[in-house]
Amino acid sequence: MKNLKNDILKRVYLVYAFVGVFALVILAQTFNVQYVEGAEWKKKAEDLTTSFRQIEAVRGNIYAADGSLLATSVPIFEVRFDAKTEALTDDIFYNEIDSLALQLSNLFKDKTASQYKRELTSARKKGSRYHLIKRNVKYTDLQKLKTFSIFRRGQYKGGFVYTQQNKRVRPFKILAERTIGYEREGIKPIGLEGAYTNYLKGVNGKRLMKKIAGGVWMPISDENDIEPLDGSDIYTTIDINLQDVAENALMTQLQQHEAGHGSVVLMEVETGNIKAIANLQRDKNGNYNESYNYALGYSTEPGSVFKLASLMAAFEDGYLSLDDIVSTGNGVIKFYGAEMKDSHEGGYGDITVQRSFEVSSNVAISKLIVKNYGNKPQEFVDRIRQFGLGEKLGVEITGEGEPLIKNPSDKSWSGITLPWMSIGYEVHLTPLQTLTFYNAVANNGKMVKPRFVTHINQRGRAIKEIKTEVLNPSICSQKTIDMAKKMLEGVVEEGTAKNLKNANFKIAGKTGTAQIANKSGGYKNEGGVTYQASFVGYFPSDKPKYSCIVVVAAPSRNVYYGNLVAGPIFKEVADKIYATSFAIHKPLAKRESSAVSKIPYAKDGYWEDLSKIYAEIGVKTTKSVKSAEWVSVKTGDRNVELYPKKMNEMLVANVVGLSVKDALFVLENQGLQVKFIGKGMVKSQSIQPGEKISKGSTIILELA
Repeated sequence: MKNLKNDILKRVYLVYAFVGVFALVILAQTFNVQYVEGAEWKKKAEDLTTSFRQIEAVRGNIYAADGSLLATSVPIFEVRFDAKTEALTDDIFYNEIDSLALQLSNLFKDKTASQYKRELTSARKKGSRYHLIKRNVKYTDLQKLKTFSIFRRGQYKGGFVYTQQNKRVRPFKILAERTIGYEREGIKPIGLEGAYTNYLKGVNGKRLMKKIAGGVWMPISDENDIEPLDGSDIYTTIDINLQDVAENALMTQLQQHEAGHGSVVLMEVETGNIKAIANLQRDKNGNYNESYNYALGYSTEPGSVFKLASLMAAFEDGYLSLDDIVSTGNGVIKFYGAEMKDSHEGGYGDITVQRSFEVSSNVAISKLIVKNYGNKPQEFVDRIRQFGLGEKLGVEITGEGEPLIKNPSDKSWSGITLPWMSIGYEVHLTPLQTLTFYNAVANNGKMVKPRFVTHINQRGRAIKEIKTEVLNPSICSQKTIDMAKKMLEGVVEEGTAKNLKNANFKIAGKTGTAQIANKSGGYKNEGGVTYQASFVGYFPSDKPKYSCIVVVAAPSRNVYYGNLVAGPIFKEVADKIYATSFAIHKPLAKRESSAVSKIPYAKDGYWEDLSKIYAEIGVKTTKSVKSAEWVSVKTGDRNVELYPKKMNEMLVANVVGLSVKDALFVLENQGLQVKFIGKGMVKSQSIQPGEKISKGSTIILELA
């Protein structure tokens, strides 16, 4: 019995021993697989991981109105070397590695040929499947790489592997940068890139790829399984030349006045097309850049530019006319204990409504509005809202600022709200909202929505047209519009913006100088009061073609009035447009046809040339101008009279009527750069005769 028990125990111990040994073997093998051979097995597992991966479609282009590229996608490539590809023999590799290393060194200039050789040889010995050669390779360089030794054999025979990514670039850098915008993963899209991303992004393709060490996905073949469909192209209203003018003019004034930020918007009156939109902000280093779209999103108290809406409300309701008289007293008035002042100390005395607007009298305009609407403020608010103020414009670009037009029922309405509201306080508008209102006045009451894009193309074919949208066919009566226009013209001719007066064309507009409220609602900061200078208007005033607003915030050199800070920017933009756009020039009187004259008609020109020609054909000329080099021609029935054409060396010459040859001779000798449009003799010149010569300036001649 005892022997049987011992025999059973031996067998149990033997089983335990066997199980223990087996467990130790398993543990040893597990350790070996995980820690000794782990890297190799992991690599093999990764090599077997394949999946269809998305291939990013090329994003569509964004174009300016003239076809210039504002934003485009440039392909960039990541190049790798499959050193273990079976078709690449040692004979091929070692025979051509020196040549390849030298070619890579010459192309990228980041390593010597010996460094490249050592690197690629090491990858070959290690059996690296996808050794990184270079990131961010340009398309032109990729094409060169395809011709290099070893690589020219392709992926399977030469180990040449590359993947494509698309990089978004803006050829004009910061010009309209915030309006063009961007769309990036994980960041809220802005600008036109965000607004039209569904058109721009296209449709991604698919490609079978393999996951390698480091989590990198590499293509298995050279071909895509599903080709991506490129995005559509967006055509904007932006004129890149006018955008450049606006941006530079704004930059100059901001730097001169050390201002915090500023914006300029130029709009085509009839269509609402935004031809230029510039936004600049000073950073902590004192540099200016486009970091926020102030024109679209900056909703603040507009100040005196709101006075136009206040008076138009009273005109429309029949309470006022331009000739009504209002007393400004000593230039100070109190409403419920709150004091309001005019900028002109001592006031303006008794003045007309027209004059009160021209000099921007706070006292006069607030008195007029309180007198007529003090007992019925809702009527005033309703009329303001009828003008389209108080509602968002609904433009496609995200981030439009919220306008604020208070109602008498609001908790924040007080006894001083109406008078302060009448002069542009306790209301909020963005520059673009203010401009749209002024543009409606220029457009005889028709309010159009600002337009940034005209059409969308897909592979050269228009798939969507974006027409001008009318927000309100008539914001008020024509009588009110006419009075508003007369006031706006008066501001430039006789009022606060006389410094913008122009001999060539008339500007109409309104200056604004507003105190900027701080976070607590007051207007004083540690450094005193912060101001916002503005000017908004249109030109030419008789036949408005363009409207424009300029807003400059926080000028810090004790100059903060709208006519001095914002006005010069408006004037520079308007002058440049006038100099380059004959569409806004007044038509010239037609010259009497030479067909009715018996004597051949001649252009104005050089006296010696003309006298010789007339002598040859037997036509008598007057002899009183022999001392003059340049002459004007008056053709009679039997003779020709030649009058001296005065040329002052210090002033721009009058070359109207001269031939191109003679005009070039005169103007280039005066140090001017000459460009001309059309054919024939000079019909008009962009720089008016008699203006002081600025050497190197460009003058444009229209020929006919």
